[in-house]
Amino acid sequence: MAALIEIRNMCKIYNPGENAVRALDHVSLSIGENEFVAIIGHSGSGKSTLMNMLGCLDVPTSGIYLLHGADVSMLSDDELSDIRNQEIGFIFQGFNLISNLTALENVELPLIYRGVNKKERNALAKEALRKVGLENRMNHKPSEMSGGQQQRVAIARAIAQAPPIILADEPTGNLDSHSTKEILGILKSLHEEGRTVILITHDNDIAAQAKRIVHIEDGKIDSDSANDGNLSREDIDREIRGESSLNAKETPEVNETLEEDYDIKEPEGNLDIDLHLNGEEKNE
Repeated sequence: MAALIEIRNMCKIYNPGENAVRALDHVSLSIGENEFVAIIGHSGSGKSTLMNMLGCLDVPTSGIYLLHGADVSMLSDDELSDIRNQEIGFIFQGFNLISNLTALENVELPLIYRGVNKKERNALAKEALRKVGLENRMNHKPSEMSGGQQQRVAIARAIAQAPPIILADEPTGNLDSHSTKEILGILKSLHEEGRTVILITHDNDIAAQAKRIVHIEDGKIDSDSANDGNLSREDIDREIRGESSLNAKETPEVNETLEEDYDIKEPEGNLDIDLHLNGEEKNE
């Protein structure tokens, strides 16, 4: 069976020429359906660039990206936007909620741009908020909620239309330990429901919650290991340094074969790209 995600020999080069920055350097990676994968690396390691590729937020300089067996490496912006809308639920560190909208309206917002009718999107948004334990906070605005509650709204927004892939970029980076535990519990439950969860983090403790840990350094995958649930921060440190006796996970063989309801303006460009890339460094 073909992998859900298959990256082959992917490179991403910024500023080609004498001062070129090779953010990804011939990366190959395979992720199957219903995996829970943590991609870990320090700032500047290439993990954010890899996330942008996996999330179809950017295109590679060279290499191939197969999603459900179809090559999405060189699609147009509109085609990539369609894939993001249908296939991927994004969770970002900064929440990216609209301050003048309620929790329910924030979750409904992407569904408006996807053309979901009012009755259906209202039902989907309420169910998503119920899943993250916010059924009693639906009419609260972000300023009336804690950081952990705001992140749960962001998760509800990401899962409202049941995308098969959840891509979480440092989802607990702005949260306290209690809220971090809650958010990781939700991600685990999404994985148990059958979603493929890809978690981007620099924190070994957070990465240890995943079933598979991929370490990236200097734009290259340095290690790729299965996690039976018993890995500690120290275990991951040793694995990254190549000192662990853990069996590295073998990479699978490549298969050759808004509208009038709310007082808002429709954003120019792609909403998900604009929200995510605003102020972010491309070469992280």
